[in-house]
Amino acid sequence: MYSVRQAGAADLAGVRAVANRFGNLAGWPQRPDYLDRELANGRLHAGLAGDTVVGFGATFARGGLLHLADLFVLPEHQSSGLGRSLLESLLPRDAPRVTFASSDPRALALYVRQGMRPVSPLLYLRGPLAALPDHGLRPAPATPAEIADLDADASGGRRDADLAWYAALPGVSTYRLGDGYAMVRESGGALLVGPAGGRTTRACADALLAVLARHRAVGTAKLCVLGPNPLLPLLLEARFTIADMDQFLSGGGDPMALDRYLPHPDLG
Repeated sequence: MYSVRQAGAADLAGVRAVANRFGNLAGWPQRPDYLDRELANGRLHAGLAGDTVVGFGATFARGGLLHLADLFVLPEHQSSGLGRSLLESLLPRDAPRVTFASSDPRALALYVRQGMRPVSPLLYLRGPLAALPDHGLRPAPATPAEIADLDADASGGRRDADLAWYAALPGVSTYRLGDGYAMVRESGGALLVGPAGGRTTRACADALLAVLARHRAVGTAKLCVLGPNPLLPLLLEARFTIADMDQFLSGGGDPMALDRYLPHPDLG
């Protein structure tokens, strides 16, 4: 009854319908969106019940690191083995791999059985930009090529094409400050942060706070922070709140710099 195949353009409407059931496209008000990017530059697989798309999964590559960006099966088709089939088709066991798991215990168990282990919580924060400190540092606008090395060092691998694609979207700005960088996007009345990072925790923090100060007029920021990042208590003291939480899992080696990298929620 169930099958998995590499998705093509004809499957994208079905994939998008599944994504909408989980609210995944709420932050993408116009096309192209991250699903278009998964189809064009990642590996996007569709899970089918008969001829109907009822689930999907996708990975992005950062150098030799595979990031499992999506794994979703409609509730009425869960516990059918389709999620495991999608995961096995996307993630070879011998490849370095990471993912952000939902709070669903079944998903966490599925990833652990696939050879990954829980490493750190990933917290989704939202808060007022006006409450953050401004240290007077001013980041310089940058091109994707000018931040590619910094991003590779912090995120676990190079992804020049993905950075260039994201930078070309409306509302996206790219900045560098010394050995730190940040990409931000103004959308829906808020500033979405990520990816961002630096060669040191101080470089990461300086760049991020400088970029947030530059965009203070937007009013509200949304960002993802891994548990070990020293920015976490500062943000919470500045009246940011935890809107949601995932679990970061890794297939070993902890390739991402947990204390100096802030991922994009959909692009890793």
